[in-house]
Amino acid sequence: MAMFKPDEIYQFALKIEENGEKFYRKVSARLDNKDLKDLFKFLADEEVKHKKTFQAMLADIQDYKPSESYPGEYFKYLKAYADNLIFSMEKLEDDINKIEEALPAVDYAIKKELDTIAYYREMQTTVPESEVSKIEKIIAEERKHVVKLSELKEKLS
Repeated sequence: MAMFKPDEIYQFALKIEENGEKFYRKVSARLDNKDLKDLFKFLADEEVKHKKTFQAMLADIQDYKPSESYPGEYFKYLKAYADNLIFSMEKLEDDINKIEEALPAVDYAIKKELDTIAYYREMQTTVPESEVSKIEKIIAEERKHVVKLSELKEKLS
């Protein structure tokens, strides 16, 4: 059975950010609503910044082992979480292709941002203490995204 190292958790985070950027850019190109287009372009650029942060963290990674019931337990959980809730490429493409209106696009984006926050919260327990504050900053930015999306949703409703 495969075991995951701490650096692989950062790789999952990189993939989450890449898919977030892809989602925002593709949906932005498909919709006519200027506010939504502008917000989604901004959010895509934010995902690029987050990816760079995780790349830097990955470059500085230290071997770290969280408290577990059995070896590899927590890393297996995070991989399953990421695979099933956040970045299934097949599902992402299918979801993007179904979005044709602004409100469903915003709802989908809010859900993905919240899923990402939950993932990063879990991730914080698998990294050295010195990395936790960096992840917290990204979580705070993701929360701001949820607020911006929620405000736009109110305008659209």
